[in-house]
Amino acid sequence: MSPSLDAAIQQFAPALPLAVAFSGGADSTALLLACVQRWPGQVVAVHVNHNLQAAAPAFEAHCQAVCARLGVPLTIEYVDAHAAPGQSPEDAARIARYAALDRFARSAHPDRPMASVALAQHADDQVETMLLALGRGAGLAGLSAMPAHWVRHGVDFYRPLLAVSAADIRQWLFLRGESFIDDPSNADISFLRNHIRARLMPALREAFPHYAQTLARSAAHAAQGQALLTEIAAADWLSVCDEAGTAPQIKRLQALSAARQANLLRLWLVQHCHTQASSAQLRELMRQIAACTTRGHGIDIKVGHGFVRRCKQVLAWYTSTV
Repeated sequence: MSPSLDAAIQQFAPALPLAVAFSGGADSTALLLACVQRWPGQVVAVHVNHNLQAAAPAFEAHCQAVCARLGVPLTIEYVDAHAAPGQSPEDAARIARYAALDRFARSAHPDRPMASVALAQHADDQVETMLLALGRGAGLAGLSAMPAHWVRHGVDFYRPLLAVSAADIRQWLFLRGESFIDDPSNADISFLRNHIRARLMPALREAFPHYAQTLARSAAHAAQGQALLTEIAAADWLSVCDEAGTAPQIKRLQALSAARQANLLRLWLVQHCHTQASSAQLRELMRQIAACTTRGHGIDIKVGHGFVRRCKQVLAWYTSTV
């Protein structure tokens, strides 16, 4: 069984004041109500208006009415969440939403940022995220799904309901007579996450009644494995990086096993170059590194949103073709 919402909130121990991301839907409504009940006077709400559908003003008005009834300060963040060419609408909305929450947290108080921000993703969302990762052939980082806690720009972000099922959240609201918004876009199965929710999750529930808990354990195992890989990559980096600590030395990369070399290159690309390589790009980069045995041998490959090139005895990162 998944823990109750009340039990999850009792275990939640954020620094205060706390901001709750409030869409007006069932999950964020329950999270806001539970947090206000536990920490009266210490909770604020932030609503992100994506301006993507005709109902957006009604969502905003609903959130204003709920917060007025609860006596909770509400901030509305307006974003442009339209997708760029080649970008999925879901990704565009998610990126815009998190950027808005990050901006709000850092600007909420002139003298200091908001201490903590809580988001309402639950156990079913976690399963959907893991299935999406499986569908695109993700590694351990993707299979770890969503973290329950992370820090960005000195602000703690939390997902306290990750172990609570969607059904338990709605039952909690029903018993209290609380209303919430049903976003009509959630029924549009042209969005992959909605398709998984409508078509795949019922079959999964029938075959594996406790799938949410078992897949959550798998995600936790993946996260633990990824943490170990990150530790190994950090240790390898100290022996491979140049004197400036910014670029890997090619000869020292070649001395690593293929698995450790790939692991280290991923860390370098993410932490120092702020990009990610596809599996094909990483394989080709490693092939070129292995072939780089003479002084005149060059390396030049498109990776992520830039290029990796040989620069004397190290790999260098560029964001243009020049």
